[in-house]
Amino acid sequence: MDYTRFVLPNGLTVFHLPDNYTQLAVMNILYRVGSKDENPEKTGFAHLFEHLMFGGSVNIPEYDTPLQYAGGENNAFTSNDITNYYLSLPAANIETGFWLESDRMLSLAFSQKSLDTQKGVVIEEFKERYLNQPYGDVWLHLLPLAYSRHPYRWPTIGEKTDHIAQATLDDVKSFFANYYCPNNAILVVGGNISLQRVEQLCEKWFAPIPSKPVVRQAYDAEPEQQAPRFKLLQADVPVDMLVKAWHTCGRPDTDFYATDLLSDYLGAGRSAFLYNELVKKKRIFSELDCYITADAEPGLLLVEGKVMEGISLDKANTELESTLQGFLAGGISDEALQKLKNRAQTNTHFGNMKVLNRAMKLAYCEFIGKLNEFGKEDTFYDAITQTDLMRIATHVLRPDNCSTLYYQAKS
Repeated sequence: MDYTRFVLPNGLTVFHLPDNYTQLAVMNILYRVGSKDENPEKTGFAHLFEHLMFGGSVNIPEYDTPLQYAGGENNAFTSNDITNYYLSLPAANIETGFWLESDRMLSLAFSQKSLDTQKGVVIEEFKERYLNQPYGDVWLHLLPLAYSRHPYRWPTIGEKTDHIAQATLDDVKSFFANYYCPNNAILVVGGNISLQRVEQLCEKWFAPIPSKPVVRQAYDAEPEQQAPRFKLLQADVPVDMLVKAWHTCGRPDTDFYATDLLSDYLGAGRSAFLYNELVKKKRIFSELDCYITADAEPGLLLVEGKVMEGISLDKANTELESTLQGFLAGGISDEALQKLKNRAQTNTHFGNMKVLNRAMKLAYCEFIGKLNEFGKEDTFYDAITQTDLMRIATHVLRPDNCSTLYYQAKS
C-alpha cells in the first residue's frame, strides 16, 4: 500500500502506486466535479460529460479503439461529488493510456453531432432507469423530500430530462472549460510501473496542459432537519414499498465508519437485525435493505422495504419504527459488533486485492483530505465500540431527522 505523491507545476496531483505482482498497469483520474456542482437549472451535466468524454478528443477521433488495440479496457462513473475515469492495460502499453487521457483533458472534440448523440443516450438511460421501471422514480421524489437546499436534492443523472435535452454546445464547452483541467484532477498510476517511468510520462503528456481557474457553483449547506417529513406516491407497481431516510455525517467525518457499521447491522444481508425482525419473524416485509449514501458532504442512511400483501403502509411504518426503538433501547452485543467488524475487514481485504480498486481509494482519500486513512480501514473499523455505534444510532434515528416515502401500489 506504499505510494508516492507529487504535484505538477500545472496543479495536477499525481500518485504512483506500485504493484510488481501484476503485469498490468492502471490509471485512475478523478475530477473534482459531480452533480452537486451543477447549476440547479441545468442539472445532469456531470453525468452527461461522463458520456461525452468517450466521444473523441481534440487530436484523437475515437477513444475506445486505440485502447482496445493496446489490450486495455476502461469505464467511468459519476457521483454527487466526483467524476471518475479509469482504465487498465498491459504495463508495457501504459503510454497509450497517458496519450488518451491527456488529450481529452486538454480538450474534447466538441461537435453538435456528438452532443446530440450523447444527449439521446442519457435521456434514454434516464427513462429506462428512473421512469420506465417499477420504483425507478423513488430518488426523484425522496431526494427533494430529504434535502430542502443542498444540491444533493437531485439525482446524479439530473432532475429532469428537459435539462439534458436543452443543453447547448456552448453550455457543455463552458462546463468543460471550468472543471476539466489538471488543477482540478487527481491522477493515480498503479501496477507494474516504476516511479521514474510515471514521472517521465506525466512530464511528457500532462505537464504541457495549462491550468485554469475553477469557479465553483455556490450552494447552501443543508440545514438541520427539525421535523418529520412525509410524502405519499401512487404508481403502477406490484406491491407497496416503504422508504425512510435519515441525515447522517459525510464521508470525511470521524463517525463515518461507525455509521457504516450501523447500516450493516440494521439491514445488510439476511442475517441483519431488521431483516430478522421484520421479514423472517413478523412477516411485515418481503424484502428489506439498509445502506448509506457515503457522500463527501452529509448524506443519508436509508431503509427501504417491499411490504407484504395484506399489510398496510401505516402498519409497516409503525412496526419498523417500533423495531428501531427496541434496538435503541437494547443496544448491540459484543458478538454482533465483532461480526460486523469481521465482515467489514474481509470486504476491505478482498477489495484491496485489485490494484485498480486501490487506485480508486487512493484518489478518493486525497479528494476528501483523508490520505491518512488509505490502507488503514481495518484500524478505524476495529476501534469502534458499542458506545460509539449506539451514540450514532441515537443521534441519527430520530423521528425529527427522518423523511418517509410511502410508495403505494394503485389498486
